[in-house]
Amino acid sequence: MVDAASLAQLEGLGSYEAMSALLGISVNAVIAIFMIVSIWALVWKGLSLWKSANKKSKIWFIVLLVFNTAGILDILYIFVFSKINLKGKSKSKKPEPKKKK
Repeated sequence: MVDAASLAQLEGLGSYEAMSALLGISVNAVIAIFMIVSIWALVWKGLSLWKSANKKSKIWFIVLLVFNTAGILDILYIFVFSKINLKGKSKSKKPEPKKKK
């Protein structure tokens, strides 16, 4: 837990330095973690936006574009919500075999 004296010492530091001091790791490690999380989120955001655009789901596209959740909402959309069909139509459109006369 961070006390008031520790917070006062962090006041003059930049954001990376403050995070470094709070976590007890180097500034380079903080920057590396930030870059990894950013790339992770960007990949999932791209995949989810691509999938929602292909499904012509405008509402999901806007929600996924606006809200940044470090990839969590994007992953849920890809694996859960995109499989739910709200229009009542069958997802698999297999052609019915022709009946012989």
